[in-house]
Amino acid sequence: PKGELEQVGETGESGEYNVYSTFQSHEPDFDYLKSLEIEEKINKIRWLSQQNAAHFLLSTNDKTIKLWKVSERDKQPEGYNLKDEEGRMKDISTVTSLQVPVLRPTDLMVEVRPRRVFSNGHTYHVNSISVNSDGETYLSADDLRINMWHLGITDRSFNIVDIKPANMEELTEVITAAEFHPHHCHLFVYSSSKGTLRLCDMRASALCDKHTKLFEEPEDPGSRSFFSEIVSSVSDVKFSHNGRYLLTRDYLTAKVWDLHMEKGPVETYQVHDYLRTKLCSLYENDCIFDKFECVWNSSDSVIMTGAYNSFFRMFDRETGRGVTLEAWRETSKPRAVLRTRRIYTGGKRRRGDVGVDSLDFTKKILHMAWHPEENIIAIASTNNLYIFQDRVSPDTHGPDLGSNTI
Repeated sequence: PKGELEQVGETGESGEYNVYSTFQSHEPDFDYLKSLEIEEKINKIRWLSQQNAAHFLLSTNDKTIKLWKVSERDKQPEGYNLKDEEGRMKDISTVTSLQVPVLRPTDLMVEVRPRRVFSNGHTYHVNSISVNSDGETYLSADDLRINMWHLGITDRSFNIVDIKPANMEELTEVITAAEFHPHHCHLFVYSSSKGTLRLCDMRASALCDKHTKLFEEPEDPGSRSFFSEIVSSVSDVKFSHNGRYLLTRDYLTAKVWDLHMEKGPVETYQVHDYLRTKLCSLYENDCIFDKFECVWNSSDSVIMTGAYNSFFRMFDRETGRGVTLEAWRETSKPRAVLRTRRIYTGGKRRRGDVGVDSLDFTKKILHMAWHPEENIIAIASTNNLYIFQDRVSPDTHGPDLGSNTI
C-alpha cells in the first residue's frame, strides 16, 4: 500500500524466506488539473521474460507505469587510475603511472534501477497491465480504455480499445481486467463489469472497439435481483498456459471458458455460494466490491482463487472437486500440512466446521500466484505472505485435492 516492492529470496531448506530487496516504486503524486491526489500504492506487478542475468518488471499505481531493472553485483572494480579508494577524483598531475583495474569479490549487492517511466497514458485508474508474448510491447487498461505501449518508448502509446460514450450518462459498463494471449501476440481479452469477455484481434483493426468474440452467459430472469449486476462483474481474467481457455472470477464463482465456445462457460465453480443469502450485509460493508484474483496451475488442471476468513479454494478440473484451505500462522511453520476447512451451512455439524455467521470478512485473500513450472503457491492474506509447496509429489503437475499435500 505504500508503493514499496519487495522481492523475497529463499534462505535454505527450512522453508523460511528473507527479503531480497526493497525499493520505492512510486511516490505520492497530485493531479493539478483535476485536483486529485494520486496514491503511491501499487495496483499490479508483471515480470518480463528474462533475457540475461538481470530481471525486469513493470509496476503501476493508478496513473504511472514504471519499468525496473533488478540486478546483482558481487564484484567491484579496484585500481582506478583517476579515482582514489573513496571514489574522489585524483589530481591528474599526481598520476605518474597507469594500472589495470581488477575485479575483487565483495558482498552481494542488489541494484534496482528505473529504466522507463510511462506516464500520461490514462485518464482513469489503471487496473491491468499485461506483457505481450513478443517481449517488446505491453497493454495497460483503465475503466474505459486500453492502451498498447512499446517497452522502449515512453512518450506515447496507442489506444486499442475505447468504450467511453459521447455522453457519460449513457455509460453502462466499465473495463475490469485485460490480458494478452500467452502465445499469439495479436490477441488479447478484456472483461467488463457486466460479466462479459471480449476477445480482440489486432490484425483486424488498429482500434479494437469491434471484438472478434463475445463470451457471455445468459442470465436467468427468475433469479435476477438488485445485486445481480454487482456479483456478475468479472474481477480477474487469465488465459490458460496452453492458450485454449479463459479463467474468470466474479464475486461468487470461478468460471472456465473455451475460446471455441462463446455461448457460456464450460465449467462453473461455486467459490462461496453460502454468501448468496448475505449479499445485503456484504453490500453495506462494501465487501461485495472486493476484487478476487484467480490462477491456473502449471498444467491447467487445477484452478485456485481466494475467499474470506483467510480461506482459499482449489478446484480439480477433471473431477470437479474442490477443497477449502486456510492460510494462517500455524501453517507457516516449516513442513506444516495445510488443513482443509468446511463451512457449516446446515445439516449435521462436524467438529471444526466454521459457521457462515462467524466468518471474518476482514481476513480476505485477494491476491495469489502459482509457480509457472512447479507446485508452489503464494498466498497474500492481510499483511502476511504464505508460500506453500507440494511436499509429497513435487514432480506432479497439480496437488492431490483429496490428500491435501500442499
